[in-house]
Amino acid sequence: MPADRFIDRRPQGRNKSAVNRQRFMRRYKKQIRDAVRKAISGRSITEVDEHGETITIPTKDISEPQFHYGQGGDRDIILPGNKEFSTGDQIQRPPQGGGKGEGNQASDSGEGDDDFVFHLSRDEFLEVFFEDLALPNLLKTKLAKMVTMKTVRAGFTSDGVPSNINVVRSLRGAMGRRLAIQGPLKRELADLEAQLPSCTESKRPQLLEEIETLKRRISSVPFIDPFDLRYNNRVKRPQPSTQAVMFCLMDVSGSMDETKKDIAKRFFILLYLFLSRTYENVELVFIRHHTSAKEVNENDFFYSRETGGTVVSSALEKMVEVMQDRYPTSDWNIYAAQASDGDNWNNDSPRCRDLLVNSILPHVQYFSYVEILPRHHQSLWEAYLDVSATCDNFAMQNIENTQDIYPVFRELFKQPSETV
Repeated sequence: MPADRFIDRRPQGRNKSAVNRQRFMRRYKKQIRDAVRKAISGRSITEVDEHGETITIPTKDISEPQFHYGQGGDRDIILPGNKEFSTGDQIQRPPQGGGKGEGNQASDSGEGDDDFVFHLSRDEFLEVFFEDLALPNLLKTKLAKMVTMKTVRAGFTSDGVPSNINVVRSLRGAMGRRLAIQGPLKRELADLEAQLPSCTESKRPQLLEEIETLKRRISSVPFIDPFDLRYNNRVKRPQPSTQAVMFCLMDVSGSMDETKKDIAKRFFILLYLFLSRTYENVELVFIRHHTSAKEVNENDFFYSRETGGTVVSSALEKMVEVMQDRYPTSDWNIYAAQASDGDNWNNDSPRCRDLLVNSILPHVQYFSYVEILPRHHQSLWEAYLDVSATCDNFAMQNIENTQDIYPVFRELFKQPSETV
């Protein structure tokens, strides 16, 4: 008797294969991570947060082991289209090299295995991109004074719309009302019914009439009354959110060409994306400097041209001024990133070191310095080495080209290794 066949015609639910997808990503984590790194090198950092990425995984990396029968023993083989051989005939070996494609010449026949194409969503792409990175010193998360409103449950109310009816609370109120009204009547009814067997015939009709009246009064109590209805009450309450400010400091003197500015811009944007994954509200402050510093908007920060010398301490002094004026440490998590080509007036480098140690680092979560140059370091780098040796929330790295941005970023913000 043939077995029954069941066909599931239900539409597939949303994210039905999410578990299998996550299992696949965990299993081929290394291949996906390598593919994401290659994708980053070919994409502008400004596009990192806009969309996902279609990555390719070599077929050899996802091949599965298989069990199959080996050669040997007596085998019966059916060859479709056989016109030459009969049972018992000997079949000659194929000519040498005819069993597989060899050589480096092009061919118009044959098929190969395509690489496996896998699309990462925007969130999945960023998750892999920021993997094993951690914001340093995330110990202080001051709740912001700028609040957002969030709808929360606030008990029950007797007025509302039908969609907000709380069935359990309404039935509980109806049950309590019925018990309160029917309780005395049921006790009185029980007393009259107890008197019925011993009453005289003259009083029996009156007693029966009173019993029927009580029963009608008890049955007339409604199961549920509009007075019993209760509705879920929802109110809007202030919901604090964590906030941070990111200071971007950049040298725009004549020695900072467009290539160096482009590298600095990519690093700043990468740091901003990283911060925005931890804090709900991230503000940006752009400070550019040559011999003097000023706070500017993003367009002027990256694209306005300047000439002249370099005095790095002017940018640090401007940062201290803005911090004291608008971003008190009691309300803000402060991060700073400084990009420079290392040029500075020699007598100014000790001033930079003192400003960092005494006026900035005690109030910020983290300060990162990247020096963009492929040559020897100057006095500013030496001064900052002294700061790095004494302050845990200060880090510095050297960038030579765009390929160094991501490795340097990972080095600056890598998670601290666990101690056993």
